[in-house]
Amino acid sequence: MLSTESQVLAGILLLSLITVETGGMYLVKIVSGPAPATAFQEKFARAGHAHAGVLLLLALVVQPYADAAGLDGVLGWTARAGVAVSALLMPGGFFFSSMGAGRERPNALIVLVYLGALLLAISLATLGLALLL
Repeated sequence: MLSTESQVLAGILLLSLITVETGGMYLVKIVSGPAPATAFQEKFARAGHAHAGVLLLLALVVQPYADAAGLDGVLGWTARAGVAVSALLMPGGFFFSSMGAGRERPNALIVLVYLGALLLAISLATLGLALLL
C-alpha cells in the first residue's frame, strides 16, 4: 500500500509519461525530416527524450522505497520528489539549451542538466542511506 504522498506523485508521474510519448513523436519528425534540426539538436533531442523517460520511470520506482524508508519532512520529500524534479530539470536542460534555428552548441540553459544531475544524486543518496540505516 502506498502512502497518500506516493500515490499522488505516482499518478502525476504516470500522466507525465504521456508527454514523453508526445516528445517521441517530435523526435520521429526530426529523424525523418519534417522538423529541421542540426546534428547537435538531434543528439540533444534524443538525450532529453531518453532522460525524461528513464527518470520518470525511476521516480515511479522509488515511491514504495521512499515509503519503506519511513522518511518524513524535508528528507522525505527529497527522497520522494527529488527524482521527479530531476526528470524535469535534466531533459529541460537538453531541450532548452538546444533551441533555436541552426544551433550547433548548447546555450546557458545547459545548467539545468547539471542542476538536475545534482538533485538526482542528492535524492538517491538520501533514499539509499535511509534504507540502509
